[in-house]
Amino acid sequence: MDVVVRAACGAVRGEARENSFAFFAIPYAAPLVGARRFQAPGPPRRWSGVRDARRFGSSVPQPILWHPGDDPECLTVNVWTPDVGASGLPVMVWLHGGACLGGTAATTDFDGAALAAAGVVVVTVNYRVGYEGFGWVDDAPCNRGVLDQIAALGWVHDNIAAFGGDPDAVTLIGQSAGASSVVGLLAGDRAPDLFRRGIAQSPGRIFVPADEARAVSAMITSRLGIRPTVEALAALPPEAIHAVQMTPVAVMAAEPGRWTHPNAPYSVIVDDELFTAPPWLGYRTSATGRELVCGFTTDEARMFTVDADLSKTEPVDTARACGLDASAVRTYRLGNPNITDDELHALILSDALFRMPSLWCAEAATNAENASYLYEFAWPSPARDGALRACHGLDVPFTFDTPRGPLATDLIGPNIPPDFAALSAAMRKAFVAFATTGDPGWPRFDTTERTRRIWATPPGSGVDSLATSRRSWRTPNGPDADSLATPHRNQPTGPGSDADPLATSHRN
Repeated sequence: MDVVVRAACGAVRGEARENSFAFFAIPYAAPLVGARRFQAPGPPRRWSGVRDARRFGSSVPQPILWHPGDDPECLTVNVWTPDVGASGLPVMVWLHGGACLGGTAATTDFDGAALAAAGVVVVTVNYRVGYEGFGWVDDAPCNRGVLDQIAALGWVHDNIAAFGGDPDAVTLIGQSAGASSVVGLLAGDRAPDLFRRGIAQSPGRIFVPADEARAVSAMITSRLGIRPTVEALAALPPEAIHAVQMTPVAVMAAEPGRWTHPNAPYSVIVDDELFTAPPWLGYRTSATGRELVCGFTTDEARMFTVDADLSKTEPVDTARACGLDASAVRTYRLGNPNITDDELHALILSDALFRMPSLWCAEAATNAENASYLYEFAWPSPARDGALRACHGLDVPFTFDTPRGPLATDLIGPNIPPDFAALSAAMRKAFVAFATTGDPGWPRFDTTERTRRIWATPPGSGVDSLATSRRSWRTPNGPDADSLATPHRNQPTGPGSDADPLATSHRN
């Protein structure tokens, strides 16, 4: 059955489902044509009559999920609501992952029906990725993908009441690169009138100084034979940029210790405008009162290492590539006496990429007197004979209850494990409670007990699972804090990192 909602943006036709109403591909910004591909988002086009919103729209330009000729009106949102006649429902706005390189909201992986059935309005967002979203442009603002996210939040504020939502009760939720946006916007107190709370699932160490972003993008534009200006970039079709955008990776991977994010060409830029520091360093005191749930998976980097031949690589090499020294490897071995070299590689990378940034964000929020809640997703995947363990992205199908989605098929396998439903329901209950009240149902994080929720079968609680890792890593207030917090004026330096594996997935 079709249903029509008349919002401030215009009338849209969605469809009634078993426990929710769904509306797809509603534009929140202008189409990505010409110079607009590389500028701040503009206002959406108006339409007359009733817009058909019963099918997913196009993804934004990227190598896998997009094709030349796709609809440029791709800065869109999808909405699920339990009741179009309701009012005052909490709202959850989802930002997908993808290493600032890829990803889309046009996927069944992020079907909002299960969350909507629990009593919230769910919005998923397409935002610019790749050079359009995060490449350096001399005459345009940085972090255009994040500016898109803020524009989408503005659309939510103006329109969500028509779908039953409360514009003053918005929780921003995201995973991986999307989670990095969540903690960045929360810590920097950006868009304070557009969202109240944040849920960050595996935020990454992908905040890079402006000079580093400029240097990386220069490797791309030099291959294209152009200057990084709006006019020059807009004259090129997206596929021409896609063909050469991985050029910097070979250069950076050869000397990973010189770069903050050496295995991906795009990152969130510390531009001293939208972001003045990484979120674990730049929590503004004005952000007090905005609650945060932040978490990581136990074996984040198994996604990277499961198919890698590391037999000729020493763990100390992995550590150095991540900005650590040999003494850190000894610390890891003392804290994990039976660990194999393969497991140690994965552990060091997991900490470098997501586990330590997640912890630091929780610490920073707590130190800023915000209510902060930490979790660890520890459920081991049965896929590939258990080799993935609790890897990066595994928590996403549980968040949305999409065990048959493409991402779940990749990370869990074709058969739904018997304990999936109960753990998924417990996670959704906690996240919906947080969106509704600011309390997910487990104790707040503090820097003494360090209590965290453990998502496993059954769910439980634990304290300070990262004690050894914390001893191995310098705190973000240590001697490297200035280099992380402010743009470099010389050759980029910094700890190594790795790309989000979901960036190259055709799923997410």
